[in-house]
Amino acid sequence: MPASAPDAGASPWWRAGVLYQIYPRSFADSTGNGHGDLRGVIAHLDHLAWLGIDGIWLSPINPSPDADWGYDVADYTDVDPDFGTLEDLDRLVTEAADRGIRVLIDLVPNHTSDRHPWFVEARSSRSSERRDWYVWADGGPDGSPPNNWRSSFGGPAWTWDETTEQYYLHNFLPEQPDLNWWNPGVADAFDDIVRFWFDRGISGFRIDVAHALVKDRSLRDDTPALDTDHPSTRRHGLRSDFSMNRPEAHDVLRRWRTIADRYDPRRVLLGETWVLDLESLARFYGSGEDELHLALNVPFVFSTPGAEMREIVERTEGTLPAGAWPLWNGSNHDAGRFMTRWCDGDERRARAALVILLTLRGTPLLYYGDEIGMPNVDVPRDRLKDPVGRRHWPEDPGRDKGRTPMQWTREGGFSDADVEPWLPMGEARSRNVADQRDDPASFLTFCRKLIGVRRDREDLRTGSYEGLGSPEGVWAWRRGSGTMVIVNYADVPVTLPTASGTVLIDTEGQRAGEQIEGALRLESWEALVLDERPDA
Repeated sequence: MPASAPDAGASPWWRAGVLYQIYPRSFADSTGNGHGDLRGVIAHLDHLAWLGIDGIWLSPINPSPDADWGYDVADYTDVDPDFGTLEDLDRLVTEAADRGIRVLIDLVPNHTSDRHPWFVEARSSRSSERRDWYVWADGGPDGSPPNNWRSSFGGPAWTWDETTEQYYLHNFLPEQPDLNWWNPGVADAFDDIVRFWFDRGISGFRIDVAHALVKDRSLRDDTPALDTDHPSTRRHGLRSDFSMNRPEAHDVLRRWRTIADRYDPRRVLLGETWVLDLESLARFYGSGEDELHLALNVPFVFSTPGAEMREIVERTEGTLPAGAWPLWNGSNHDAGRFMTRWCDGDERRARAALVILLTLRGTPLLYYGDEIGMPNVDVPRDRLKDPVGRRHWPEDPGRDKGRTPMQWTREGGFSDADVEPWLPMGEARSRNVADQRDDPASFLTFCRKLIGVRRDREDLRTGSYEGLGSPEGVWAWRRGSGTMVIVNYADVPVTLPTASGTVLIDTEGQRAGEQIEGALRLESWEALVLDERPDA
């Protein structure tokens, strides 16, 4: 088995560290087939170590027919041949550990592929031993679906099965039947899956749609959305209050937390908690020590840097239970890239956004390409792979725009072979790792320096957050007892009446070491980190 990851000391590594999400199919192609793979990840571990990454999360690598690109799992304890083998994963864990990097993988417990042996058996007969591992129901008197639940990808969440003459539930694609977490056999099976990967040296899991695991046992209709609900809820017309978001899901998370803690307190559970209010988010931490270690903050991801984001951060700080630790990210494989969504391609804004992500109290999660400021890439209709885009073009072009290949060199560098990658390459001549690595003024250099400042200062790794009074257009906060962060998110210069300290890093790249005492002028979208200690 691979070597264990190195000891991070008393504080859990994931609190002080920086996480980095890899979409393996788009990271690096080692075989010349146009698809990224595990050996491609291994080949770039030195880049991640140089950058200062402490843990990587791999989007799904399990065998899958790829109806939803890995999120329809056909085998939970193996690696899809497109990505390599279990031995390749073992080697990745070992080589990452040699560089001080831990490996997390995606766990998809809400649904399987319709080709998973469990579902093949379940749909073979109503008397199948695994029939109750999935959610089946009779239709209405007129043959309509059992209730009003809607798929997150559009249309009814129910598909008629001709063989057994019942409907089965799928909160996503019909090829992704939902598991029945009321059945203890499902829970026992996933306990074994979690232990299987922990035994191979995996440091934790990102748990897909952790909020959706358990459904209402009586299959009651979801209630209508209200005018006061979040716009995304109103778009679907229904609150997912019975099809998802059931309180029993927390029992599942507590069960896995117990397993993780018994293995090693350094194991980490990171949940995709797609909830739109912070009170619901806080509940996924349980008491702060008995459910998830980290939970996706959707309101933060879809906020705007500035006053709105500050409000969400400070409400999060006031809502989480004692002992809970926030997670901050701006990009991922579903939301796309923060360079586009938050910053509209403006590098000044993107540098300020990086300062926010890497200096708030909590664990920052970068997405591959964030370190070079990769934007979303327009993917033409005939190249779309995402089922969302293929179903809903042009109203919704889908998620492929944030899943395009990593830009390693001016030529792309995704593959050594002269092959068309699975998704179009972005404008690599303007943004790539090779050109930015040795440029002292580049986005990549700034990102690495900022991670270095975070690593060097206990205040920024584990210190408390204190919001500070500041002029309109400015967000200022203190970390710990001696570090201040100031961000001007206005489109005009702003002057603070007073500030004191030594500049550790700034987005303009001109002020490191400058002594501040008195008024402080910040240019539009300028941000800096100050050491407030008198002897700095």
